[in-house]
Amino acid sequence: MKTYNKLVRDLIPHIIEESGKSCDWRYCTTLTEDEDFLRKKMNEEMEEFFEDPCPEEAADMYEVMRAILWLHEMDTEFIETVAAEKRDRRGGFENMILLKEVYEKGEKE
Repeated sequence: MKTYNKLVRDLIPHIIEESGKSCDWRYCTTLTEDEDFLRKKMNEEMEEFFEDPCPEEAADMYEVMRAILWLHEMDTEFIETVAAEKRDRRGGFENMILLKEVYEKGEKE
């Protein structure tokens, strides 16, 4: 027997049972619990992505992000629009710029 206490995709209990095993599971019951487990899941998926950057791992992060947005009643298409507008105004992260310091006028001269 393996013990887990982590968020899994919706069909995982069914997949486990189809494999001939059984499992105990439950739904999260509060918004706080939802957010806590989604935060942990996103951290797990990000670590897996950086260990093996591939479409499968990227898709896992994307699916967790979709769940976070759904939980907060945000539409993914609208968020894409907001992201594009913000990228147009402030840029994205393609150049990997690290801000070191900001000076007031006349401080560095």
